Amino acid sequence: MRELREVLFFVLKEKRDVLLSIFFGFLAGLASVALLASSGYLISRAALTSNLTILIILGACLKLFSLTSALSRYGERLFSHRATFSMLSSLRLSFFDKIVPQAPGIYRKYRSGDLLARIIGDVESLQNFLLRVFYPPVVLAAVFLATIFFTSFYSAQLAWILVAGMVLVIFLIPVLFAWRMHRIDIDVRIARSSLSTDATEFLYGFRELKIHREMDRRQEQLRTLALDYGERQRKAGLERNFNQSISGLAGLLVCLAVLAVGAALADAGELDAIFLAMLAMIAIGLFENAPQLAALPSFLEESRQAAVRLDSVTGGGERTGHLEAAPLAKEVVFEDVSFRYPQEARDALKNISLTIPAGGKTAIVGPSGSGKSTVMALLLKVLEPSSGKILLDGQALADTEEESWWNQVAPVLQENHFFYGTLRSNLLIAREDSTEEELHFALAQVELSHFPLSKNITEKGGNLSGGEKQRLAIARAILKNRGIWLLDEPVSSVDSVTAHQIYRSLFTANHDDTFVIISHDLSKLEEMDQIIVMDGGTVVEAGTFAALMAEQGYFYKLKQIEKTVFTV
Repeated sequence: MRELREVLFFVLKEKRDVLLSIFFGFLAGLASVALLASSGYLISRAALTSNLTILIILGACLKLFSLTSALSRYGERLFSHRATFSMLSSLRLSFFDKIVPQAPGIYRKYRSGDLLARIIGDVESLQNFLLRVFYPPVVLAAVFLATIFFTSFYSAQLAWILVAGMVLVIFLIPVLFAWRMHRIDIDVRIARSSLSTDATEFLYGFRELKIHREMDRRQEQLRTLALDYGERQRKAGLERNFNQSISGLAGLLVCLAVLAVGAALADAGELDAIFLAMLAMIAIGLFENAPQLAALPSFLEESRQAAVRLDSVTGGGERTGHLEAAPLAKEVVFEDVSFRYPQEARDALKNISLTIPAGGKTAIVGPSGSGKSTVMALLLKVLEPSSGKILLDGQALADTEEESWWNQVAPVLQENHFFYGTLRSNLLIAREDSTEEELHFALAQVELSHFPLSKNITEKGGNLSGGEKQRLAIARAILKNRGIWLLDEPVSSVDSVTAHQIYRSLFTANHDDTFVIISHDLSKLEEMDQIIVMDGGTVVEAGTFAALMAEQGYFYKLKQIEKTVFTV
């Protein structure tokens, strides 16, 4: 089970609690068997003797075994659950560490509801690996072996019957039902993912569904998915109960076999009859926990599938190779870079080569779909080139640490998330130690000085306009105060006068910084040191505003079209 290798690693990290769980589980199992065995022996002895001393001693043993069983069971639960919670904590942290570098681009691969189901549901499912799969068979096998060893002193034949029962209950029945649960568990997981995905989209798109009168149809679709999920869960529960029933029946048959063979041996004089009830009760105590193992295949498959789904999100585990800290980049160079999105027929970028000098202002322009935002995603190391390479002062961007590189850039993306809370808390995401004066300065730079820091922000910035969101995203970048600005359509929803004032404030206050601005708006480009014109995933032209206008090429034609449209 290589899929569960990492889960097993985190389980073994809690080896102290796991070993204590096994020890107390073994002690509780032995005490339970001893309690029933001494009860059987007490009944037989009481029928054949009037010696009160022996009966008192046996009664005391019953109390001792009962107390030992209860305390040991408590210890088992305490340490096993503590180990489980610690393991889940480590799993969540590991998963988070792996997913963070992929987070900006991960929604290209997964729908949000499916991702939510994996992060929450699948991680939670792995708690059963320790509680139901890993240590219970070890405990039960140890209890079986110890009990069989004890039984062999009274009857080798009965000991062999218990051995056969152990093989049947611990190994054969779980293996027999393992393949039956495989398909059922997959169906349940798929149904849960579909329900979670559609429920999430239903909540996100509630307003649009209302407007377009699609609410009833989507509600019915969601209801159908919920019923399907419930039906699959019901089938899984029935299968699990059936497995447990078969395992319990097998244990009962073994107990009856012990009783029958023991009676025959007692009748033949090969076994002292006073021990018959004790040995029968030993078998009953031994197999009373057998049905729990019948569920092992289900929990094992559930854990395996959960690990597979989590692994598919993180891309197979930790990244390999030596990653270096990013240099304080003075120049960014694209060398023959191409990129194609998964499941797309054409390249989003085709063999582009460009240079972004340090300390300059570079604009990347072009029509929608020309590849501008893909260039930005590659610059942010959200995506990796399909071919070619990106260099930071001669060092490959692919070989640098994401955190180190992101620490040098101040990005503003087309879509920026705002959290439920206050304006202050949303700004402090950029830099937690920002002072009140710095927060007010950042707001003033983006023409939002009239906003109080105590202003409430609803989930996803629902009470902000598109332009206000963009300006607050720029304010975050100002607070971050890094030397490389990566701005993707930063003022597309802002009026031209305010946009010009924001640009002028940024360029004046950060005149030595590197600016990369992606925009479809061709106005106000005269101040740029370099303009890179893209179309169809390729670089068509590059140069200063004056040089491109003098060439009267692609950029010049775009400007003429823009001029004609606005004139009309």
